[in-house]
Amino acid sequence: MRARGLIVAAASSGSGKTTLTLALLRLLARSGARVASAKAGPDYIDAAFHTAASHRPCLNLDPWAMRPSTLAATLALLEAEADLIVCEGVMGLFDGIGADGEGSTADLAAITGWPVVLVLDVFGQSATAAAVLAGLVRHRPAIRVAGVILNRTGSPAHGGTVAEACRRTLPDVVVLGSIPRSPALTRPERHLGLVQAREQVDLDAFLDRAAGLAEAALDIPALIALALPSPLAPAGIVASVPPPGQRIAVADDLAFAFAYPAMLAGWQRAGAEVVPFSPLADEAPGADADAVFLPGGYPELHAGRLAANAAWKRGVAAAARRGAQVYGECGGYMALGRGLVDARGHRHEMAGLLPVETSFAERKLHLGYREIVCAAATPLGPAGTRYRGHEFHYASETGAAGDPLFEAGDARGGALGPAGRRTGTVFGSFLHLIDRR
Repeated sequence: MRARGLIVAAASSGSGKTTLTLALLRLLARSGARVASAKAGPDYIDAAFHTAASHRPCLNLDPWAMRPSTLAATLALLEAEADLIVCEGVMGLFDGIGADGEGSTADLAAITGWPVVLVLDVFGQSATAAAVLAGLVRHRPAIRVAGVILNRTGSPAHGGTVAEACRRTLPDVVVLGSIPRSPALTRPERHLGLVQAREQVDLDAFLDRAAGLAEAALDIPALIALALPSPLAPAGIVASVPPPGQRIAVADDLAFAFAYPAMLAGWQRAGAEVVPFSPLADEAPGADADAVFLPGGYPELHAGRLAANAAWKRGVAAAARRGAQVYGECGGYMALGRGLVDARGHRHEMAGLLPVETSFAERKLHLGYREIVCAAATPLGPAGTRYRGHEFHYASETGAAGDPLFEAGDARGGALGPAGRRTGTVFGSFLHLIDRR
């Protein structure tokens, strides 16, 4: 029997869907349920919190960037480990690319067939919240909004009034309960989102507290009963990005934490071995590695330490000299460059394997989906190989030379020009690859 799933969504970002998803995951895991989680869209940070809550890898499901076969294969990975899948949406339910919301949470709901549970922020509203809910339910009738959680209620009376208005307006949508406003349910943030899960020493206590609140306030059996199996035909595991080698050293620490678990799993299913190492701990990649991958993360927050750690830089340079493939995405790309200027204007010496200088001295947001074409042959594929991916950072290139790695465009087809650099067997860019086209 296939695992059942549901999607936790909202009308907008900041409505509380991440906190409610974490509370549900911790509560269900604590009860002994075989629960797994997914995150809609290209998000690393929320996904790591899911893993902390459920103790299972959270996988990303991206209806814009992933081919149907990749979506089906990723869903099959989730189903293999769980009886129930809780998927957190991204932004508002219908928010995606352009006015039609391509790639939205609603698109994912349509593809997977999973019902939607809306987290409705009712702060400052009473019966009007029912009209907001009605608009969301009726905007795209093919999407089934099966339940609603009322968030940030001011009192039991407030929650009761809103719940009654919702039941009268939409009797087929199950009101699952009300979550009161509480400063205890907030978490610290920084420029790319929440402070990483592995940095928060009190995270387990927070997750248990949130789970307890959800257990007391929500009808959990009714919520579980809303979940349905997906009609999407399962598919075999595919490598969305081909493995760059047979034995791949992958940087994994607070500075380099943004690697998609499904991509690493695809490498392993393709026969590659993934071996973690920590540049922050001044660990070098193994001498037997024929590839090195430095994923994105926060090297700018640890630039001084990375600059002072010599062993990891020597090790990556030695790998390049012996012909190993060395690939960096976003933060990993910056670390492979010559220097990184932090937000205070201080320059830190990086690995020096790519002719690139990057800087946070003047922050500029680079955000959005990307259409990507390989400019030359690399382990990513021959020249002309196409990918879809994502970009999200505040750094700028202040100096770059050498050959470009990609030609990039935005999700609407606008040309963005060359992206990334390649020198010998070392290559990288600010772009996070998600899937081939």
